[in-house]
Amino acid sequence: MQNALSISELGYLIKSTLENELNPTYWVIGEIADFRVAAQGHAYFELVEKQGTQVLAKMRSNCWQFTYRTIASRFESLTGTGIKNGMKVLAQVQVTFHPVYGFSLNVKDIDASFSLGERARIRQETIDRLTKEGLLRLNTNRPLPKVVQRIGIISSATAAGYGDFVNQLEKNQYGYKIYHRLFLSLMQGNEAVGSLIAAIEKAENLQEKLGLEALVIIRGGGAQLDLDCFDDYRLAVKIANCKLPVLTGIGHERDETIADLVAHTKLKTPTAVAEFILSSFRIFEDNILSLANRIDRITQQYLKLAQNQIEGISHRVQAIMLGQLRLEKEKVENQKSRLTRASLGQVSHQKDLLANLQKGISAFSSQLIRSENQRLSSMDKMLQQLDPKAILLRGYTRTEIAGKPIHLSSPKVGDQMTTITSKQRIESTINQIEKEK
Repeated sequence: MQNALSISELGYLIKSTLENELNPTYWVIGEIADFRVAAQGHAYFELVEKQGTQVLAKMRSNCWQFTYRTIASRFESLTGTGIKNGMKVLAQVQVTFHPVYGFSLNVKDIDASFSLGERARIRQETIDRLTKEGLLRLNTNRPLPKVVQRIGIISSATAAGYGDFVNQLEKNQYGYKIYHRLFLSLMQGNEAVGSLIAAIEKAENLQEKLGLEALVIIRGGGAQLDLDCFDDYRLAVKIANCKLPVLTGIGHERDETIADLVAHTKLKTPTAVAEFILSSFRIFEDNILSLANRIDRITQQYLKLAQNQIEGISHRVQAIMLGQLRLEKEKVENQKSRLTRASLGQVSHQKDLLANLQKGISAFSSQLIRSENQRLSSMDKMLQQLDPKAILLRGYTRTEIAGKPIHLSSPKVGDQMTTITSKQRIESTINQIEKEK
């Protein structure tokens, strides 16, 4: 046809129309997807609008090298992280059309403060929802043993925080033994939430088989927005409903994450979690030693009191026997003057009365002494059961320096140390002392 346009003519018509009819730039809100930085330094991505999981609109976008370098540097300095997928941004864009490459948005600027504010808004909405659903403190209802001996750890095997945590547990100066099992997980990025939830579920499935008593989630800190996965609603629900009490040591010093808020016990760093677990051993051991000393003192007091009571009873029995004998002797002496008139049967009767009285006094004394001996025997058995040595028979050890418990001593390299078990006394020399972090 005479009025038909070529494809290039139509393309340039669209380009000129857009340039003449639209403003030079617009501020738009969208979520970043398919983000990548080319070798030349240009950034390519899509700006997406969603309603739930449904995509309502998306536009191909680019940010040229010089502009991207400026925007990215400022964005990271303000937020502590780089621009990445899943991030909702307020961007200044120019609408462009190229006859070959088609329609796209040229990004001129990104407002970093909007991204921080958007994150805070979503975080507060999540906290409000968890509170309304009764999940915020649900995990605190899970019983945490006074001494935590078997734990599951959710972390990345290469994370510095994991290495510090395990090192502090295994090389503690008290020799406490804590069983630990690592459940691997991503700790940041778009896939972290799903990975963390899967690790929690695996630990729950092995809880009875491994005898796990608590679950620890640790990482070695990071930029604020790198911790976004720990503010996710799905992860918070999983932690709240976890069959095990959950301890967190995510390694951040500023704001709490939502994972911290729903956990049973929150601590700032992995080393703080390790110290918390080790302190449960120290407190329990101190309480046991204190109780054993108290039982020993009370038992000694009762034994001394019982001994004094037995001696007092023995003296009273002897006095009663002597008094009765004197009384009967006086009666016999008083009756001597009448013996000439008394029959032999009467004399015999008096002798029988005296013999029966002696038997009764002897039986009473024997019964009283047997009763007190039984009481002493019962108290002795109780003392044996509460003997501190019984604690050693249950697998604990006691370590001393110069006869003084090690936790009350000030150990130095070269000191002689005695470790006492139920069957052995082990002498060793301190070659190295590592301070707690």
